[in-house]
Amino acid sequence: MPALAETQQTLRLHAAGSLKAALGDVVENYRAEYGETVAATFAPSGLLRQRIEKGEAAHVFASANMKHPRTLEQAGRGGPVALFARNRLCALAQPEVSVTSATLLDVMLDPQLRLGTSTPKADPSGDYAWALFAKAEGLRAGARVRLEGKARQLTGGADSAKPPEGRNAYAWVMESGQADLFLTYCTNAVLAQREVPGLQIVAPPAALSVGADYGLVVLEGAPESAWRLALHILSPEGQKILADYGFESGALPSAD
Repeated sequence: MPALAETQQTLRLHAAGSLKAALGDVVENYRAEYGETVAATFAPSGLLRQRIEKGEAAHVFASANMKHPRTLEQAGRGGPVALFARNRLCALAQPEVSVTSATLLDVMLDPQLRLGTSTPKADPSGDYAWALFAKAEGLRAGARVRLEGKARQLTGGADSAKPPEGRNAYAWVMESGQADLFLTYCTNAVLAQREVPGLQIVAPPAALSVGADYGLVVLEGAPESAWRLALHILSPEGQKILADYGFESGALPSAD
């Protein structure tokens, strides 16, 4: 009887919004292979962690950083935490903005330029933008305060405006003219550019480069199949799908 209950239970995956396209495909691949239903919820990682802490049902949590799943692990809510993908921060710029990797800092510091970010603490993408601002301080005295002061926190917060159904949040932010330049994950930037082809993607120079480590945790009390889903995400099959969307993966076998 317990085995029957297990097979009938819908797996609940809570995952970072930046994983929606990639993990959406991984979930479909998992369902096709194992015949198990997965209810996936995508939102800013920090907000998802708070919802889990308040008792919202979730079995697997895939975060855009390591901090949020480790916080749950330290509270006895699950574990161990596994690194399953890496991302990087890129700048998404309007077509008319004159910017290159070499001039990115000067452009961001321009008083006339509207700089957009996600919301720190609620969304790791915002935290990574603040990490980039901290690196900028090492290149230009006073840059960190100026950038933090001018940054418009347009996405990722509990009260952030939501894009229309089916729209990429960053494509919508840029197309609706809310920012001249927006710092987001490179994978998000690629999806936004597909939707609004005129947008520019600019990689920060090495001195400003910020990487993002994505962490995965199976939560306390999850059914056994939750481990199967987590391992599927970590498997070569799941990792290839993530890599196809631009995530860096260390779990792909060599070509030989």
